[in-house]
Amino acid sequence: MYKNLKSIGITNPSEIERYSLRQEANSDTLKIYFHKEKGDFLTRSVKFKYPRQKKTVLVDGGRGTYKDTTEINPNLRFIVEELDKITRREQQEKDTKQQVLAELKHLEKVVTNKIAEIEAKLERL
Repeated sequence: MYKNLKSIGITNPSEIERYSLRQEANSDTLKIYFHKEKGDFLTRSVKFKYPRQKKTVLVDGGRGTYKDTTEINPNLRFIVEELDKITRREQQEKDTKQQVLAELKHLEKVVTNKIAEIEAKLERL
């Protein structure tokens, strides 16, 4: 029934609890969370990265000026549609300020971890 989810290895869609979709540079990251089983402390999840599709669009109404842009990968779009059906997710827009703050905090964690990793490599040299 959910052929796109099955194509990425999701064999039991009924176990899906929720998902998140984040744009990072030239790719989109999809993270699918599954229901916790008894005794589990952490939520099980899987992560997939999809490159963004590059596109050139006309921007000035026919005068010949084009702009390069990116959009979501078509395969990812179909997967998200299936996930929406499963989770019966209501499309609610987050407050822009809260969304930007959440992305900023995520970026801060990623950069902090990368700096620590590089410092550890330097100490080993």
